[in-house]
Amino acid sequence: MAAEVAPRLDMRVLVAAPTRRDAKVTCVLLDQAGIAGEAFADLADLAAAISPGAGALVLTDVALASSGISDVLDALARQPAWSDLPVIVLTPDRRPSIGLSRILDAFTNLTLLERPTSTRSLLSAVMAALRARERQYQIRDQLRELRLADRALREADRRKDEFLATLAHELRNPLAPIRTGLAVLERVPGDAPQALEVRTMMQRQLGALVRLIDDLLDVSRIATGKVRLQREKLDLRRVVESALEASQPLLRAAGHEVRVRVPTEPVGVVGDSLRLAQVVGNLVNNASKYTPDGGHIEVALEVDGDDAVLRVRDDGAGIPAHMLDHVFDLFTQVDGTRDQSQGGLGIGLSLARRLMQLHGGSVVAESAGQDLGSTFTLRLPLVTMRASAMPPVEVERATARERARVLIVDDNKDAADSLALALELDGYATRAEYTGEEALRAINAFHPVAILCDINLPGIDGHDVAQRVRADPARAGITLVALSGLGSAGDKRRARAAGFDFHLVKPVAVAAVERILDECAAAQED
Repeated sequence: MAAEVAPRLDMRVLVAAPTRRDAKVTCVLLDQAGIAGEAFADLADLAAAISPGAGALVLTDVALASSGISDVLDALARQPAWSDLPVIVLTPDRRPSIGLSRILDAFTNLTLLERPTSTRSLLSAVMAALRARERQYQIRDQLRELRLADRALREADRRKDEFLATLAHELRNPLAPIRTGLAVLERVPGDAPQALEVRTMMQRQLGALVRLIDDLLDVSRIATGKVRLQREKLDLRRVVESALEASQPLLRAAGHEVRVRVPTEPVGVVGDSLRLAQVVGNLVNNASKYTPDGGHIEVALEVDGDDAVLRVRDDGAGIPAHMLDHVFDLFTQVDGTRDQSQGGLGIGLSLARRLMQLHGGSVVAESAGQDLGSTFTLRLPLVTMRASAMPPVEVERATARERARVLIVDDNKDAADSLALALELDGYATRAEYTGEEALRAINAFHPVAILCDINLPGIDGHDVAQRVRADPARAGITLVALSGLGSAGDKRRARAAGFDFHLVKPVAVAAVERILDECAAAQED
């Protein structure tokens, strides 16, 4: 037997009949038609029932002549803007008196029925009134949704303005010392101790700038479903080691004491090693930002049942209880801690949670309160794996480098020249060209073993260059490396289809280029 649905309070028909019998008969008729009715002997009580919710009023000429009608009119006058409660009046007089007419004129949604009236006429008028009332409720709900949407848009606009202001600040932070460093390098000899110090600082600041841009791009990729994980079975200890190595400049600069505890046996998980290192690095960097100089950070990896668990603890600014569920929201900064942090856009923790969700894991925040430190706990499903051997020692390939000719093609002359110079310092023979046409002409004279080519070239773009190189059998042995500011899966597929062997996202790390070139050199020697 199906459970009875309780009648809606806001669709009640409030009835004021001249006699108790009339009220009872009217409510029975309404009930038989599936309409909830409620009778009132006192108009003041009826007026009080309007505010909690009503679908329509049914009154008679007798009620209109009562002194309590003023209470009803006052209640109707207090309706919200969207509401115009239907009123059905039963009267025997087709030509009401002047006094009665004034009261009728005060009703803005009135239906007059001649009394006595048929059951059909009364029910028809009530149902029409309730349909009209339902439409009013729909308008109310739409207005409410519009208000919520407007509020959300205003909040989004506020957060956008705050984000853009913070972004400008965060971009200037690394750019200012880089610009100052260039000015210093112009004034000191290249082998001076100050030059080495400045170059180290500039490299550190450039790394911060690249990480900021990478985080912004990752937010967009995850939001549009363009992040593809390169899943493999891996040892989470190696991931922690890699993340801590990348975070060393920030930790050293703040003088933090970092304690690391990892098991002696492998901790096997399935995931993308680069993305997991990014997650761990974001947690460690977050701890460093919100921990005062000289503070303590602990990174502890352990096995808990079927899970690999990593905890990053600090004794820094802490998190208020009301913010624990929001610290992973995009662009969120904890109130009251901004002055204690080292800046940031509020992206790192959001990225960490989203990447963990893609891995089928989780990350949660805990804190005893502000200024009492924080703990971020990461969990991933555990898999069994054998102890891995130490990675092979990289063999120096200076001899191969000295033979390798590398052509760099980029319409940004500074980018092309600086990359060529960096590779020359490491033993490669290089040549820089700045258009696709110049690159194609240079191939015959320079005979490169590898071409590093920007995709977005004017005229003949990078894809065209690759296709023309691959169309010539005499150039089949040339390694083609695409350089692009775009790094989605679709961008990489287009580069592959054009003939590129590798795809690197700008700004390109020289070490990444050299790894590719060394691999190619090794393959040729084999």
